[in-house]
Amino acid sequence: MTSPTLKVRVQSVTSFGSDIRCYEVTDAQGEDLPEFQAGSHIDVHVPDATLGVRQYSLCSDPRDRNCYRFAVQREINGRGGSKRIFEGLVPGLELTISRPRNNFPLQDTARRHLLLAGGIGVTPMISMVLELQRQGGDFMLHYCARSPERTAFLETLRPLVENGLVAVHWDGGDPSKGLDLRTVLKEPPPGTHLYYCGPPGFMSAVAAASAHWPGESVHREYFAPVSEPKFTDGGFGPPFLVKIASTGRIVEVPSDRSVLSVLRDHGIQIEAQCELGVCGTCRTRYLEGEPDHRDFVLEADEQNREMTVCCSRSKSLLLVLDL
Repeated sequence: MTSPTLKVRVQSVTSFGSDIRCYEVTDAQGEDLPEFQAGSHIDVHVPDATLGVRQYSLCSDPRDRNCYRFAVQREINGRGGSKRIFEGLVPGLELTISRPRNNFPLQDTARRHLLLAGGIGVTPMISMVLELQRQGGDFMLHYCARSPERTAFLETLRPLVENGLVAVHWDGGDPSKGLDLRTVLKEPPPGTHLYYCGPPGFMSAVAAASAHWPGESVHREYFAPVSEPKFTDGGFGPPFLVKIASTGRIVEVPSDRSVLSVLRDHGIQIEAQCELGVCGTCRTRYLEGEPDHRDFVLEADEQNREMTVCCSRSKSLLLVLDL
Protein backbone atom coordinates (compact mmCIF):
# COMPACT_ATOMS: atom_id res chain seq x y z
CA MET A 1 0.00 0.00 0.00
CA THR A 2 1.48 3.35 -1.01
CA SER A 3 0.35 6.92 -0.57
CA PRO A 4 -0.44 9.09 -3.60
CA THR A 5 2.59 10.93 -4.85
CA LEU A 6 2.94 14.41 -6.29
CA LYS A 7 4.85 15.60 -9.33
CA VAL A 8 6.65 18.85 -8.61
CA ARG A 9 9.17 21.03 -10.39
CA VAL A 10 12.26 22.56 -8.80
CA GLN A 11 11.88 26.34 -9.01
CA SER A 12 14.96 27.54 -7.15
CA VAL A 13 17.97 26.38 -5.17
CA THR A 14 19.46 28.49 -2.37
CA SER A 15 22.83 27.63 -0.81
CA PHE A 16 23.74 28.18 2.83
CA GLY A 17 27.47 27.63 2.77
CA SER A 18 28.93 24.70 0.87
CA ASP A 19 26.95 21.85 2.44
CA ILE A 20 23.35 23.05 2.91
CA ARG A 21 20.87 23.88 0.17
CA CYS A 22 17.20 24.86 0.28
CA TYR A 23 15.01 23.64 -2.58
CA GLU A 24 11.76 25.32 -3.57
CA VAL A 25 9.35 23.16 -5.56
CA THR A 26 5.95 23.86 -7.13
CA ASP A 27 3.26 21.64 -8.60
CA ALA A 28 4.32 20.45 -12.05
CA GLN A 29 0.93 21.46 -13.49
CA GLY A 30 0.79 24.82 -11.75
CA GLU A 31 -1.91 23.79 -9.26
CA ASP A 32 -2.00 24.51 -5.55
CA LEU A 33 -0.10 22.00 -3.47
CA PRO A 34 -1.87 20.09 -0.65
CA GLU A 35 -2.16 21.80 2.70
CA PHE A 36 0.27 20.89 5.44
CA GLN A 37 0.79 21.61 9.13
CA ALA A 38 3.87 23.10 10.74
CA GLY A 39 6.36 20.31 11.51
CA SER A 40 5.40 18.18 8.49
CA HIS A 41 7.84 16.33 6.26
CA ILE A 42 7.77 14.88 2.76
CA ASP A 43 9.37 11.85 1.14
CA VAL A 44 11.59 12.87 -1.75
CA HIS A 45 12.23 10.25 -4.41
CA VAL A 46 15.93 10.58 -5.12
CA PRO A 47 16.68 10.87 -8.88
CA ASP A 48 18.79 7.70 -8.63
CA ALA A 49 16.16 4.99 -8.09
CA THR A 50 18.67 2.73 -6.32
CA LEU A 51 18.79 5.25 -3.47
CA GLY A 52 15.05 5.11 -2.82
CA VAL A 53 13.48 7.97 -0.88
CA ARG A 54 14.62 10.39 1.78
CA GLN A 55 12.52 12.31 4.30
CA TYR A 56 12.89 16.09 4.62
CA SER A 57 11.01 18.54 6.82
CA LEU A 58 9.14 21.35 5.14
CA CYS A 59 10.50 24.77 6.05
CA SER A 60 7.97 26.92 4.19
CA ASP A 61 4.90 28.79 5.39
CA PRO A 62 2.06 26.28 6.04
CA ARG A 63 -0.40 28.79 4.59
CA ASP A 64 1.49 29.11 1.29
CA ARG A 65 0.22 26.44 -1.11
CA ASN A 66 2.16 27.80 -4.08
CA CYS A 67 5.36 26.02 -3.10
CA TYR A 68 7.09 23.72 -0.66
CA ARG A 69 10.60 24.35 0.63
CA PHE A 70 12.92 21.76 2.13
CA ALA A 71 16.60 21.92 3.05
CA VAL A 72 19.22 19.23 2.53
CA GLN A 73 22.60 18.90 4.21
CA ARG A 74 25.21 17.03 2.21
CA GLU A 75 26.50 14.09 4.25
CA ILE A 76 29.93 12.97 3.10
CA ASN A 77 29.68 9.65 4.97
CA GLY A 78 25.94 9.13 4.47
CA ARG A 79 24.03 6.66 2.33
CA GLY A 80 24.42 8.72 -0.85
CA GLY A 81 21.01 10.37 -1.03
CA SER A 82 22.06 13.90 -0.10
CA LYS A 83 25.05 13.74 -2.46
CA ARG A 84 22.79 12.71 -5.35
CA ILE A 85 20.32 15.49 -4.53
CA PHE A 86 23.13 18.04 -4.50
CA GLU A 87 24.33 16.80 -7.87
CA GLY A 88 20.98 16.28 -9.56
CA LEU A 89 18.36 18.75 -8.30
CA VAL A 90 18.51 21.85 -10.49
CA PRO A 91 15.83 24.41 -11.44
CA GLY A 92 13.41 22.97 -13.97
CA LEU A 93 13.83 19.34 -12.91
CA GLU A 94 10.65 17.36 -12.24
CA LEU A 95 10.62 15.42 -9.01
CA THR A 96 8.33 12.93 -7.28
CA ILE A 97 7.44 13.56 -3.65
CA SER A 98 4.86 12.27 -1.19
CA ARG A 99 2.05 14.27 0.31
CA PRO A 100 3.13 15.89 3.59
CA ARG A 101 2.85 13.87 6.80
CA ASN A 102 3.25 15.20 10.33
CA ASN A 103 4.88 13.32 13.20
CA PHE A 104 5.99 16.55 14.87
CA PRO A 105 2.98 18.86 15.25
CA LEU A 106 2.63 21.93 17.43
CA GLN A 107 0.52 21.18 20.50
CA ASP A 108 -2.69 23.19 20.76
CA THR A 109 -2.78 22.79 24.55
CA ALA A 110 0.63 24.41 25.09
CA ARG A 111 0.73 27.88 26.64
CA ARG A 112 4.36 28.35 25.59
CA HIS A 113 6.56 26.62 23.02
CA LEU A 114 10.31 26.09 23.59
CA LEU A 115 12.07 25.09 20.35
CA LEU A 116 15.61 23.69 20.26
CA ALA A 117 17.33 23.13 16.92
CA GLY A 118 20.72 21.65 16.14
CA GLY A 119 22.15 22.41 12.70
CA ILE A 120 19.88 21.28 9.86
CA GLY A 121 17.33 20.33 12.54
CA VAL A 122 16.14 23.92 12.29
CA THR A 123 14.10 23.09 9.18
CA PRO A 124 10.85 22.00 10.87
CA MET A 125 11.25 24.88 13.32
CA ILE A 126 11.01 27.41 10.49
CA SER A 127 7.45 26.40 9.65
CA MET A 128 6.61 26.25 13.36
CA VAL A 129 7.91 29.77 13.95
CA LEU A 130 5.95 31.12 10.98
CA GLU A 131 2.75 29.49 12.27
CA LEU A 132 3.30 30.61 15.87
CA GLN A 133 3.90 34.18 14.70
CA ARG A 134 0.63 34.12 12.82
CA GLN A 135 -1.22 32.73 15.85
CA GLY A 136 0.40 35.19 18.24
CA GLY A 137 1.82 32.23 20.15
CA ASP A 138 4.36 32.50 22.96
CA PHE A 139 7.60 30.86 21.80
CA MET A 140 11.38 30.88 22.01
CA LEU A 141 13.78 29.21 19.56
CA HIS A 142 17.36 28.30 20.50
CA TYR A 143 19.32 27.51 17.33
CA CYS A 144 22.66 25.73 17.74
CA ALA A 145 25.12 25.76 14.83
CA ARG A 146 28.84 25.48 14.22
CA SER A 147 29.46 28.93 12.66
CA PRO A 148 27.62 31.82 10.95
CA GLU A 149 28.66 30.42 7.57
CA ARG A 150 26.87 27.13 8.33
CA THR A 151 23.73 28.67 9.78
CA ALA A 152 20.82 28.10 7.40
CA PHE A 153 17.99 30.67 7.33
CA LEU A 154 19.99 33.14 9.39
CA GLU A 155 18.68 36.14 7.43
CA THR A 156 15.11 34.83 7.67
CA LEU A 157 15.41 34.60 11.44
CA ARG A 158 17.40 37.80 12.01
CA PRO A 159 14.33 40.00 12.81
CA LEU A 160 13.28 37.46 15.45
CA VAL A 161 16.81 37.42 16.86
CA GLU A 162 16.63 41.19 17.21
CA ASN A 163 13.25 40.87 18.96
CA GLY A 164 14.55 38.29 21.42
CA LEU A 165 12.41 35.42 20.10
CA VAL A 166 15.35 33.50 18.59
CA ALA A 167 18.81 32.99 20.06
CA VAL A 168 21.60 31.62 17.85
CA HIS A 169 24.46 29.76 19.53
CA TRP A 170 27.73 29.12 17.64
CA ASP A 171 30.08 26.60 19.22
CA GLY A 172 32.84 26.25 16.62
CA GLY A 173 32.38 22.47 16.72
CA ASP A 174 32.72 22.20 20.51
CA PRO A 175 29.26 21.69 22.09
CA SER A 176 30.61 22.75 25.50
CA LYS A 177 31.01 26.27 24.09
CA GLY A 178 27.44 26.45 22.83
CA LEU A 179 24.02 26.43 24.46
CA ASP A 180 23.94 25.32 28.10
CA LEU A 181 21.13 22.79 27.79
CA ARG A 182 20.96 21.95 31.49
CA THR A 183 20.39 25.60 32.37
CA VAL A 184 17.78 26.16 29.64
CA LEU A 185 15.93 22.96 30.57
CA LYS A 186 16.49 23.10 34.34
CA GLU A 187 12.88 23.81 35.30
CA PRO A 188 9.94 22.87 33.07
CA PRO A 189 7.63 25.90 33.31
CA PRO A 190 3.94 24.98 33.67
CA GLY A 191 2.21 24.83 30.29
CA THR A 192 5.48 24.84 28.31
CA HIS A 193 6.06 22.22 25.62
CA LEU A 194 9.55 21.36 24.37
CA TYR A 195 10.30 20.52 20.73
CA TYR A 196 13.74 19.50 19.51
CA CYS A 197 15.39 18.29 16.32
CA GLY A 198 19.00 17.84 15.23
CA PRO A 199 21.84 15.36 14.70
CA PRO A 200 22.20 12.28 16.94
CA GLY A 201 24.60 13.85 19.46
CA PHE A 202 22.36 16.87 19.89
CA MET A 203 19.27 14.68 20.30
CA SER A 204 20.94 12.57 22.98
CA ALA A 205 22.11 15.66 24.86
CA VAL A 206 18.65 17.27 24.85
CA ALA A 207 17.01 14.00 25.87
CA ALA A 208 19.35 13.72 28.86
CA ALA A 209 18.88 17.36 29.90
CA SER A 210 15.07 17.13 29.64
CA ALA A 211 14.63 13.71 31.23
CA HIS A 212 12.86 15.27 34.23
CA TRP A 213 10.26 17.05 32.08
CA PRO A 214 6.75 15.56 31.95
CA GLY A 215 6.72 13.09 29.07
CA GLU A 216 3.60 14.54 27.48
CA SER A 217 5.29 17.95 27.15
CA VAL A 218 8.35 16.76 25.22
CA HIS A 219 8.31 16.23 21.44
CA ARG A 220 11.16 15.39 19.10
CA GLU A 221 11.89 14.68 15.45
CA TYR A 222 14.81 12.48 14.49
CA PHE A 223 16.25 12.48 10.99
CA ALA A 224 18.70 9.67 11.73
CA PRO A 225 18.84 6.89 14.34
CA VAL A 226 20.82 7.81 17.45
CA SER A 227 21.96 4.24 18.03
CA GLU A 228 22.66 1.05 16.13
CA PRO A 229 20.06 -1.78 15.94
CA LYS A 230 19.92 -3.96 19.04
CA PHE A 231 21.54 -7.28 18.14
CA THR A 232 21.73 -10.39 20.29
CA ASP A 233 23.50 -13.67 19.63
CA GLY A 234 20.45 -14.82 17.71
CA GLY A 235 19.98 -11.69 15.61
CA PHE A 236 17.60 -8.88 16.48
CA GLY A 237 16.03 -10.74 19.41
CA PRO A 238 13.95 -13.81 20.27
CA PRO A 239 11.38 -15.00 17.71
CA PHE A 240 7.70 -14.30 18.37
CA LEU A 241 4.27 -14.69 16.79
CA VAL A 242 2.13 -12.05 15.09
CA LYS A 243 -1.62 -12.51 14.75
CA ILE A 244 -3.62 -10.65 12.11
CA ALA A 245 -6.79 -9.54 13.90
CA SER A 246 -9.05 -9.47 10.83
CA THR A 247 -8.33 -13.05 9.75
CA GLY A 248 -6.93 -14.77 12.84
CA ARG A 249 -3.89 -15.83 10.84
CA ILE A 250 -0.71 -16.30 12.88
CA VAL A 251 2.79 -15.93 11.44
CA GLU A 252 6.21 -16.33 13.05
CA VAL A 253 8.77 -13.52 13.09
CA PRO A 254 12.23 -15.12 13.38
CA SER A 255 15.22 -13.57 15.09
CA ASP A 256 16.76 -12.26 11.88
CA ARG A 257 13.65 -10.80 10.21
CA SER A 258 11.51 -7.71 10.79
CA VAL A 259 7.75 -7.80 11.29
CA LEU A 260 7.43 -5.75 8.12
CA SER A 261 9.36 -8.19 5.94
CA VAL A 262 7.46 -11.21 7.29
CA LEU A 263 4.09 -9.53 6.69
CA ARG A 264 5.14 -8.73 3.13
CA ASP A 265 6.04 -12.38 2.56
CA HIS A 266 2.45 -13.24 3.50
CA GLY A 267 0.91 -10.74 1.12
CA ILE A 268 0.20 -8.01 3.70
CA GLN A 269 1.43 -4.71 2.32
CA ILE A 270 2.21 -1.90 4.76
CA GLU A 271 3.55 1.41 3.55
CA ALA A 272 7.13 2.01 4.68
CA GLN A 273 9.92 4.36 3.71
CA CYS A 274 13.01 4.73 5.89
CA GLU A 275 12.83 1.25 7.52
CA LEU A 276 15.03 2.68 10.30
CA GLY A 277 12.31 3.67 12.77
CA VAL A 278 12.70 7.37 11.99
CA CYS A 279 9.90 8.42 9.63
CA GLY A 280 6.88 6.72 11.23
CA THR A 281 5.37 5.70 7.90
CA CYS A 282 4.87 2.07 8.92
CA ARG A 283 3.22 2.76 12.29
CA THR A 284 0.62 0.07 12.93
CA ARG A 285 -1.97 -0.29 15.66
CA TYR A 286 -1.67 -3.31 17.96
CA LEU A 287 -4.49 -4.79 20.07
CA GLU A 288 -2.72 -7.27 22.35
CA GLY A 289 0.81 -8.05 23.45
CA GLU A 290 3.77 -5.91 24.52
CA PRO A 291 5.89 -4.42 21.73
CA ASP A 292 9.62 -3.88 22.13
CA HIS A 293 9.70 -0.32 20.77
CA ARG A 294 12.92 0.42 18.89
CA ASP A 295 11.82 3.43 16.88
CA PHE A 296 12.74 7.09 17.21
CA VAL A 297 9.39 8.63 16.32
CA LEU A 298 6.50 7.47 18.51
CA GLU A 299 5.64 9.49 21.59
CA ALA A 300 5.08 7.65 24.89
CA ASP A 301 1.30 7.82 24.63
CA GLU A 302 1.39 6.60 21.02
CA GLN A 303 3.45 3.57 22.06
CA ASN A 304 0.46 2.44 24.12
CA ARG A 305 -1.45 1.70 20.91
CA GLU A 306 0.97 1.74 17.96
CA MET A 307 4.32 0.31 16.90
CA THR A 308 6.66 0.70 13.94
CA VAL A 309 6.79 -2.69 12.26
CA CYS A 310 9.99 -1.93 10.34
CA CYS A 311 12.23 -2.17 13.40
CA SER A 312 10.28 -2.84 16.61
CA ARG A 313 9.76 -6.34 17.95
CA SER A 314 7.76 -7.99 20.74
CA LYS A 315 8.48 -8.69 24.39
CA SER A 316 5.50 -11.04 24.53
CA LEU A 317 5.24 -14.34 22.66
CA LEU A 318 2.17 -13.14 20.75
CA LEU A 319 1.47 -9.72 19.29
CA VAL A 320 -1.97 -9.00 17.77
CA LEU A 321 -1.94 -6.37 15.03
CA ASP A 322 -5.01 -4.41 13.94
CA LEU A 323 -4.72 -5.51 10.32
